[in-house]
Amino acid sequence: MPPNNATILVATPVAATSLEFQANFNYLIACVAVISVSAVQYLQARKRDIAVPSIGPSGRLTSYYGAVKCLSNAREMLEEGYNKVLDVLCIRSCLVGLNSLQINGIVQITPDLVEELRRVPDDKLSFLAATNDSLATKFTLGILVANNHYHIPIVRSQLTRNVGALFDAIKDEVAHAFDDNIATVGDNWVARPGLKIVMQVVCRTSNRVFVGLPLCRDKDYIDLNINFTIDVVKAARIINLFPDFLKGVVGEALTSVPSSNRRGVKHLRPLIEDRIQQYNEHGKNWPDKPNDMLSWLMDEAPEDERRNVEALTQRILTLNFAAIHTSSMSFTHGLFHLAARQEYIQPLREEVESVIKAEGWTKVALTKMRKLDSFLKESQRYNGIGLLSMARKALVDYTLSDGTFLPSGSDVLVNAVGMHYDDSKYSNAREFDGFRFANMREEGEGEGAKHQMVSTSNEYLPFGHGRHACPGRFFAANEMKTMMAYLLLNYDVKLENDSRERPKDMIIATSVVPNPKANVMFRKRQT
Repeated sequence: MPPNNATILVATPVAATSLEFQANFNYLIACVAVISVSAVQYLQARKRDIAVPSIGPSGRLTSYYGAVKCLSNAREMLEEGYNKVLDVLCIRSCLVGLNSLQINGIVQITPDLVEELRRVPDDKLSFLAATNDSLATKFTLGILVANNHYHIPIVRSQLTRNVGALFDAIKDEVAHAFDDNIATVGDNWVARPGLKIVMQVVCRTSNRVFVGLPLCRDKDYIDLNINFTIDVVKAARIINLFPDFLKGVVGEALTSVPSSNRRGVKHLRPLIEDRIQQYNEHGKNWPDKPNDMLSWLMDEAPEDERRNVEALTQRILTLNFAAIHTSSMSFTHGLFHLAARQEYIQPLREEVESVIKAEGWTKVALTKMRKLDSFLKESQRYNGIGLLSMARKALVDYTLSDGTFLPSGSDVLVNAVGMHYDDSKYSNAREFDGFRFANMREEGEGEGAKHQMVSTSNEYLPFGHGRHACPGRFFAANEMKTMMAYLLLNYDVKLENDSRERPKDMIIATSVVPNPKANVMFRKRQT
């Protein structure tokens, strides 16, 4: 006799049919649950609709088509909305399908409302909440980073203050990184992938300041940080395609934080543990203490992270993401302009040579390279790395001064591409004018600082604006100007086949990516 009835039931056709029915029933229940939750979220979203004009379809269901359309046509939609609102409808905001397939986002487009937006307290319209959402931070960068942003004040203060003290190291790493990666052969031209080369240089130079030599030149460590940066961007885009109730499942499946952290720990553990020992033996100000980001983090970290190798590694990875993603994209845009517009090379070279002859290779010298500063600033205006700026998430119901009501949970952003391409703000705005801002500094008496690369305004938004403007922009600007100056002094650059047509950018939703397949030709300087 069988030991129990279960054995008999499993063996009979009736039992098999029952199990199959149960499986189908469970599947049906799951489908009903998903549809029900989706329907509830949809109806709740409709209640949060914002009463402003829309670009593209705005019906209950067709608005989702508009959101999908935005993934490939965001620039056109944003420019259409900007022109209609200012020139035709005479109102000041437009609703578009945003890149996360949500319908509760509003895009602000006038300077007076930009000024208002930057002044609204964070407990009402939150920059950090919007950033955590757009980057899916708790999955892509880790829960520690999502819950505590103590590294941001460090970037804003210690990193900015120490650019001058660390300038020799920055310049040295720029030189070695370019020479190692371009690797010219005699006086011959060599083709190198522009974005890839720049990411290598930015990663090495940033890590010279973050963790120092020799780790900043370790190939596996460089590869880790560059790939982590790419993974964060890709994962965030995918996660944000899903409704809120599915983001957790998708995020857990896509996150590379655990594996990246384990790999990073292998590199950073010896360095961190040695510094912990120094702290324990000598206190905070021990002899020959390195002046770098890792030291600043260990000084300022909360108690539970201060001596935690894994936590500090996660923080260094996050800083690499921020540094590599933004600076690499921005500098590559400028490099493509330089290679395509040969007429800028000689006047830029002459300025760099003249300033260095008078001042030497110093941070102060960079401040006097007005044409170089202008060239990179114009590249950011003309291309930038995003069509939108100054994202905020409404934490409470909030009404703007023009009467626009923002329900809690909605997003508000600034139409940067519309602003940057507005002829009333920039003459011949659709033309690239590398010396636009240098000329403004000459013409505008007492307004020189206003037109520097690091300066933000209601009408210049690549770095954002206000108290949440990019905290690392001073370091990034000095890094990029050092990179461009070194290239100008030491290399000739051009596009393949002597083309004068700049490689076309990739527009992915509201991100502007310099063509990752485009090569730049380099050779040792001949003239």
